[in-house]
Amino acid sequence: MMTMSENKNWTPKIVAFCCNWCSYAGADLAGNNRLEYPGNVKIIRIPCSCRLNPLFILRAFQRGADGVILCGCHPGDCHYSTGNYFARRRMTLLFSMLDYLGIEKGRTRVEWCSAAEGVRFAGIMNDFVKQITELGECKKLEDVRCKTN
Repeated sequence: MMTMSENKNWTPKIVAFCCNWCSYAGADLAGNNRLEYPGNVKIIRIPCSCRLNPLFILRAFQRGADGVILCGCHPGDCHYSTGNYFARRRMTLLFSMLDYLGIEKGRTRVEWCSAAEGVRFAGIMNDFVKQITELGECKKLEDVRCKTN
């Protein structure tokens, strides 16, 4: 594990999968209100949190992501009724698999954030980036073919 003191040029690569109806709209609200969260958070809009294939998270780590976060509607508030319940179960299984593969627990997270919670969205992203920065680079699933340098 590399700390920031060892590599001052390193910034974590964060992938955020956001539900179209709530979390993505929350990210949009955060941007409209000029709330700051790091630019190294790459947001990928998905139709619903339950539509996130766990292989996408593994692929993100393989392609160099240092942390992956899934943001969806609050339980009971899903546009598709029960989508986030399925996502929560699927992510629980994925977390145990990532633990088996040696990926630290703090590198993945599930958060519920509504369209009206732009401040909360920015806070979640700032907190997650801080947490990943403390963990350092993730090299467990890294594919050398995906390196640019």
